[in-house]
Amino acid sequence: MAIVQPKRMTAAEFEARYANTDRRAELIRGEVIEMSPTTPPHGIYTIRVTLPIGQFVEEHELGEVFGAETGFTIQHPDGTETVLAPDIAFIAKERLPDDLPDTFWRIPPDLVVEIRSESESRSDMQKKIALWLEGGARLVWYVDPFRQQVGVHRADGTSQTLGVSDTLSGEEVLPGFELPVRRIFRPVKTFNR
Repeated sequence: MAIVQPKRMTAAEFEARYANTDRRAELIRGEVIEMSPTTPPHGIYTIRVTLPIGQFVEEHELGEVFGAETGFTIQHPDGTETVLAPDIAFIAKERLPDDLPDTFWRIPPDLVVEIRSESESRSDMQKKIALWLEGGARLVWYVDPFRQQVGVHRADGTSQTLGVSDTLSGEEVLPGFELPVRRIFRPVKTFNR
């Protein structure tokens, strides 16, 4: 029996097929990875990080915060392309284009936040972090609700893991921004009927 290899796509082909549709997918080095919708806890953790970042950026007029599933194209040195859709992204105002193109941006975010889903292994997330840093992101936060930890990864190759007693810092990307990790992982309220 022959095994059919999936056709590899360019970022342009991927965009033509997936942009502005209800299909969730990412393109990793030319290979399409389809994704299912996230679960409610994932959405809660995403908002618990998005709101403080968004509020801080707006108050200080620092740039733009992009919500979940905004596509960014990364060009790799070997010529392959990746289109990733982080849970949260921030681009500083001095790096924003004058007009808002209606395509996946080829501008790497300054800050990327990825929230681990149950279906993602730590190895998968490590690969995605490496792709973001290779693509030009300055700071990547990997929020792991299952371990109640946040991995902080920097463009200079340094990283650290923060626990619930620590505080996330915006460092040079969002100077003055701080978020206690405890606030991200506070218990999720459930409603029993």
